[in-house]
Amino acid sequence: MAKASPADMWHFREGGVPTEDIAGFAIEARDGEIGRVDRANSEEGTSHLLVATGPWIFGKTVMLPAGVINRIDYKHKVVHVNRDMDQIKNAPEYDDTRPDDETYRTGLGNYYAGHDA
Repeated sequence: MAKASPADMWHFREGGVPTEDIAGFAIEARDGEIGRVDRANSEEGTSHLLVATGPWIFGKTVMLPAGVINRIDYKHKVVHVNRDMDQIKNAPEYDDTRPDDETYRTGLGNYYAGHDA
């Protein structure tokens, strides 16, 4: 499988666009749960999840580009992502003043593409 480009990170995998509201679903990294979906954005080219991490990383919010989603388990209300907890913890900090800023998204896309599964 080819490595994803930073731009690819902002698109859901084929067949991966949520078919229902996934707010509140747990986020499961490869090595444990990291939080819950606060909001999901399915807009083409900027698709992402905002995740409330709770006490795991001091109650911060993280932005996960849609390209890190491996699969969504609707029955158990879990979104599985193909990154480790530390990769998510060490990602550039979410900046709620810049979610639509191209430079910010490019940096985040570069980070996650560089840690491709």
